[in-house]
Amino acid sequence: MITVNEHYAKLQASYLFSDIAKRVAAFQQSNPDKDVIKLGIGDVTNPLPPVCVQAFHAAIDEMATEAGFRGYGPEQGYDFLREAIAVNDFQARGAQVQADEIFVSDGAKCDSGNIQELFSLETRVAIPDPVYPVYLDTNVMAGRTGGYADGRYSGIVYLESNRENNYIPALPSEPVDLIYLCFPNNPTGSTITKEQLKVWVDYARANKALILFDAAYEAFIRDESLPHSIYEIEGAREVAIEFRSLSKTAGFTGTRCAYTVVPKECMAYDAQGNGHSLHALWNRRHCTKFNGVSYPVQRAAAAIFTPEGKAQTKGLIDGYLDNAKIIGSAITQLGFEYVGGDHSPYIWVWGDRDSWDFFDLLLDKAGVVCTPGAGFGRCGQGYIRISAFNSRENVITAMERISQALG
Repeated sequence: MITVNEHYAKLQASYLFSDIAKRVAAFQQSNPDKDVIKLGIGDVTNPLPPVCVQAFHAAIDEMATEAGFRGYGPEQGYDFLREAIAVNDFQARGAQVQADEIFVSDGAKCDSGNIQELFSLETRVAIPDPVYPVYLDTNVMAGRTGGYADGRYSGIVYLESNRENNYIPALPSEPVDLIYLCFPNNPTGSTITKEQLKVWVDYARANKALILFDAAYEAFIRDESLPHSIYEIEGAREVAIEFRSLSKTAGFTGTRCAYTVVPKECMAYDAQGNGHSLHALWNRRHCTKFNGVSYPVQRAAAAIFTPEGKAQTKGLIDGYLDNAKIIGSAITQLGFEYVGGDHSPYIWVWGDRDSWDFFDLLLDKAGVVCTPGAGFGRCGQGYIRISAFNSRENVITAMERISQALG
């Protein structure tokens, strides 16, 4: 008989953002006359940059001709996009990433979940708390954890990020093989310095561990002393894989384009201690299970790296960061403590109460959707995450409503 993957039964009842959507839908059904402003899920609200739209149209026009039509493209991505990424996102900052080390995909969420297929089930995994739920859930699905109790899975090493350590976790106190890091962090919005990141790289090199570095929000960094990429750190090419996304950078949440960098020096080991190229393994997996991002999308993505594209995407991000300042100012006036918002679209608010209670309060009294911090891990209890992804007008209205509800 056909049997199920019983590890799925360990997962919590629903994915965090699905649970939020159900609560919002129930509220709207009960209150059809009330307008809801969503500052919860990290989905952008502004249109694609004009330069991307123009490139999109031009590529579609090409596809309408016999000479310009393209069928299956290279699974790893077209050279014109991979070269643009290598030069602009890495080499311009002194990180020597080459075009053939870049794998274009349809989302960093997919890549960060799929990458764990390369590693044995005995791999000891360290995951920050709080953090983006996909890292944890995909390892639960794979079978690397035990059961769930008191807000955590056995078999996972949790890296606690809290007010006491300024949301930068300490090195694990027990041996680990695979380490997830995310900076600027989702959900806390915290950033990491080069000196702090080097500590992690040195640890990985000393212990033959691997870092999975999620840099989906690097374009929001405005302090140029902070690292945009882990490959700005000496030795990182040996021990780190980096994930990037164009979703928040250029509004590609509905268009789907991201990429993963796997340096050729990056190794994993078999039971006998023999090294194996992760670049080769990921390429094999990518070619087997992925047919590539469409040509028009990749042409639109490449337009981001033109002078016009850089200016337009910076304008989009600056607008969201301005929203974050409005949120932060209102939160401060209400007397709440928060972090984030300066190099991130997220504001992490300490509410000193149950996260879901705080969520329900803002929804019921203000008609504003946030994200309960407890959904990101046990260390998120007591917090909410407010997203700056909305129009300036909606953000101002939302904060006025929250101020009235809590003032």
